Amino acid sequence: MNRPIYQVKADFFKTLAHPARIRVLELLRDGERSVGALLPDVGIEASHLSQQLAVLRRANVVQVRKSGSTAIYSVADPRIFELLALAKSILTSSLTETRELLADLERLDFAEPNPTED
Repeated sequence: MNRPIYQVKADFFKTLAHPARIRVLELLRDGERSVGALLPDVGIEASHLSQQLAVLRRANVVQVRKSGSTAIYSVADPRIFELLALAKSILTSSLTETRELLADLERLDFAEPNPTED
């Protein structure tokens, strides 16, 4: 039975929905890396990083090749970087609007009510 495309899309975004996975993808933008090279910049324990890489691998977001006993990871489809850039652009726009709203609110002068005036 085929799953609806919206479900497939939701599953794809669930795969990306973890800070460590996003960080891994950001790091892989500069080229392939081993687990050891990813570890200091992702900032999680090796076992946890391996779990997160496995999630990305099962979803075909990253691929792995062996170089001796070392596993080297790379992004399976470079368009993932376009998706991350678009997400950054959307977030930047949203945060800019929020910042502008906050500035507008700060400029408003709401005088404290004077209880003796009735």
